[in-house]
Amino acid sequence: MKLVQQLLDSKGRYVMSIAPEASVLEAIKLMAEKAIGSLVVMENDQLLGIITERDYARKVIIKGRASDKTKVADIMTTNVMTTSPEATAISCMEVMTVKKCRHLPVVESGKVVAMISIGDLVQAIIADQQEEIQQLERYIAT
Repeated sequence: MKLVQQLLDSKGRYVMSIAPEASVLEAIKLMAEKAIGSLVVMENDQLLGIITERDYARKVIIKGRASDKTKVADIMTTNVMTTSPEATAISCMEVMTVKKCRHLPVVESGKVVAMISIGDLVQAIIADQQEEIQQLERYIAT
C-alpha cells in the first residue's frame, strides 16, 4: 500500500499558492498557466484555504460575479481537509470520497509541503495493483 510520501517522491514536492487578497481572475490564470485545478490560499506560510475550479464555477460564474473584482478570500473554501506524508493513498481516497473534494494539501510539521489530487491517488493505486498482479503471476509461474 503506497504512502503519500512515496507518491511525493515520484511526483515531486511543490505547492502553488495564492494570497487571499488576489483576484479570482489572477487565481484562474495561474491555474490555467500551470495546468492545475486548485491553489492553496496562503498568508505568511499559513494555510487559510483552498480555491478550486469548482469554487470558481459555482461561486463566481453561476452567480454572475466579476472575476477581476472578486477576491480569492471571498470564494475560497476555508474548512480544508489535509493529509500527511505518512497517510496511505487508500486513506486519502476515502477522505476525498466522503468529503467530496478532489485535492488535499499535504502538511508536514505544520507546513504545507505539497498538494495531491484524486488523479495522483488513482495512478498510485493502479500502480500498486499492477505490481501485485505481477507478483502473483511470478508466483504462479514458479
